[in-house]
Amino acid sequence: MKTYQDVFSDLRRQGRAALIPFFVIGDPDYDTSLAIVKAAMDGGADVLELGIPFSDPIADGPTIQKADVRAMRSGMNTAKACEFIREIKSHKDIPIGLLMYCNLIQQYGVERFFKDFHKAGVTSVLVADLSIDDADEIAGPAEAAGLDTVFMVTPNTDPDRMKRITDRTTGFVYTVSLLGVTGSRETLSGTVEGLIHRLKGLTDVPICVGFGVSKPEHARAIADSGADGVIIGSRLVAMIESNLDRPQQAIEEITHFLTEVKNSLSVR
Repeated sequence: MKTYQDVFSDLRRQGRAALIPFFVIGDPDYDTSLAIVKAAMDGGADVLELGIPFSDPIADGPTIQKADVRAMRSGMNTAKACEFIREIKSHKDIPIGLLMYCNLIQQYGVERFFKDFHKAGVTSVLVADLSIDDADEIAGPAEAAGLDTVFMVTPNTDPDRMKRITDRTTGFVYTVSLLGVTGSRETLSGTVEGLIHRLKGLTDVPICVGFGVSKPEHARAIADSGADGVIIGSRLVAMIESNLDRPQQAIEEITHFLTEVKNSLSVR
């Protein structure tokens, strides 16, 4: 199974940042979601970031909130998400990170969750509503199951706390580009470059930037600032929402956009 180290080491030799698309598993339904994610893998995704739908996704803006609702209404749940991951992992071997919420893990059973999802092909789990102060609740069982840890750093994370976060991170640091929830933005925050540089001084694990990335030029600017990966979610999820009755159109738009982003990352 391909690891983050495999992917990021190879991309560093190429001089390119990783393209990391985010999707909500099961949006708008199981089969369409499966086709979209497989197309993204074939379209150049280096790593996948996937969300298991949840009723109260406090880190997410309206676009991803609505995707969660669509997925849950279609019948998606944690057990079905595990099967979904098995299917996409058999399609192509790239690292898969989960971005999710603590209640889902607790309800499923903590140790069982990490064992089952690692076996299905997951590489890491980021729990958006778990602070570094409570990291042991999740990090220990995750590492015991063979999973990497991923934690978030934001523009207002203080230096001591930033060091605690990087010390506990084995996968990549999910670097939030702005204050607020997920969602496409017209412009990037001016804090991104300085935040990446501070993190690079603290850790050797990859630094990946998300929240608000919606254009190829955003991705290029982030890569030029030294990031190892660029995470794009809401822009892709909005394409699904705009084409709920036209799944093939959604696939074509997403594939075209990811190709544009990947090309922007390759010119360095």
